[in-house]
Amino acid sequence: MSDAPEKKQGRIAEIRQAYQAIKSLDPKLGWWMLGAALLTAAVIVGIGAIFGGGWLIYAAIIAIPSAFLAAVIVMNRRGNTAMYKALDGQVGAAGAALTGMGRRGWFASQEPVAMEGARGTRAQDMAGAAMVFRALGRPGIVLIGEGPTGRVAKLLKQEEKKVARVAPGVPVHLWTVGDGEDQVPVKKISGKLTRMRPVLTKAEVSVVNKRLKSLGGLKPPVPKGIDPTKARMDRKAMRGR
Repeated sequence: MSDAPEKKQGRIAEIRQAYQAIKSLDPKLGWWMLGAALLTAAVIVGIGAIFGGGWLIYAAIIAIPSAFLAAVIVMNRRGNTAMYKALDGQVGAAGAALTGMGRRGWFASQEPVAMEGARGTRAQDMAGAAMVFRALGRPGIVLIGEGPTGRVAKLLKQEEKKVARVAPGVPVHLWTVGDGEDQVPVKKISGKLTRMRPVLTKAEVSVVNKRLKSLGGLKPPVPKGIDPTKARMDRKAMRGR
């Protein structure tokens, strides 16, 4: 009997935590959420007032949850914008952008599968290094390079040969992070992945994933993708689920 109240309290706590994390990046978040909530409530109540009678009461009832939902949606969108703005230019930004892709059917990690030019294993030692992140889904294998252009291009080709040996015939896409021509901005990585055309079945993806794991990872281990809020944002909480 007490599970439902506890779950509800847990969701509220998650939303509050997400709000605090996002507000640290976007100080005006509260005003935007309040504006969205008031505007939504005003529109719904206004429509109810036009029809009058029982419609006004019904509109007043649904205005409150609708206003809350509007505020959470605004929090989610401004949170994404603030997060990617904070990530821009940071070491490991591409890896951080892959967070949550597992819920969309992708096998992806915040840790790079290849790196060149690092002076150590601390975050500050990665500045200027070239690194490659890997994502696997039904569209195939996507290798995402980050760092100096020339070094990244060389590293991407090396990784392309490696994955081709263990997964022959599987499409391999090479991306370079950046704002230049033929590059992919960090904020567009997840969206571009989800829009790609699927060519593999789920069973084939599972087989390829096992083969890619046989390639191993980097040694010594390197820091995971940058998290500018110092606390991982729970996108599920941000959506109010």
